[in-house]
Amino acid sequence: MTRPAGSDELIVHVGPSLPAAEVERLAPAAQLRPPIAVGELLALTQARRRPGCVLILDGYFERMAAVWHKEILVALERGIAVWGASSMGALRAAELGPWGMVGVGAVYRAFARGELSADDEVAVAHLPAAHGFAPISDALVNLRHGLAGAQRAGAIGEAVRGALVELARARPYRERTWAQLLEDATTHGTSPRAVARLRGYLARHRPDAKAADARLALRRLTRHGWSRPAPIKVPRTWALLQLAALSGR
Repeated sequence: MTRPAGSDELIVHVGPSLPAAEVERLAPAAQLRPPIAVGELLALTQARRRPGCVLILDGYFERMAAVWHKEILVALERGIAVWGASSMGALRAAELGPWGMVGVGAVYRAFARGELSADDEVAVAHLPAAHGFAPISDALVNLRHGLAGAQRAGAIGEAVRGALVELARARPYRERTWAQLLEDATTHGTSPRAVARLRGYLARHRPDAKAADARLALRRLTRHGWSRPAPIKVPRTWALLQLAALSGR
């Protein structure tokens, strides 16, 4: 682990993937910030005192523009380690791993290997900051993870699992929940016995791959720290210069 002098601060951008109280327990020295949006990381690179590492778990993508790839590269260029896991962080780490962003967890690996490709795999609807960004829908990756677990436990077969994944994919991300999926399974002719077994499995297990990955990233950073990224050079495009000017205000 190498940390440049004066830059040992860890910033964590988190929202619906993990409750803030749990993040504080796992990484008590970290500075918590809400889901990241465009320009916020670039503004950090222009600050007088820059953090040593930024962990991106959650990020905005619909009501405001998502964090740009280029601003992550600028952060890496300026010696800020950037890690990603769970949700937006997993997506960006899979895309920018070759340039030094560090990805953690099963969701990140699935994107990096090309097993998953759609951004909406990790998308959820959630409440505002005043309510802790609590999710009100279930991410497709979590539904996939739960269905795979149900198959391994013998609650459902492979054909049923595949059919239910497709039913979940057919729903807009805001409508994806376990309750909706069980209802859709019944409506689309899944055997009542299979639905009942799945319902019983879910009463005992509710796997959350995104939360598990967030915990893993936090534990790794607090126990082992981070390394300064390898030097890279990022071309300053017109769009990047305009964003830098806005972010520096």
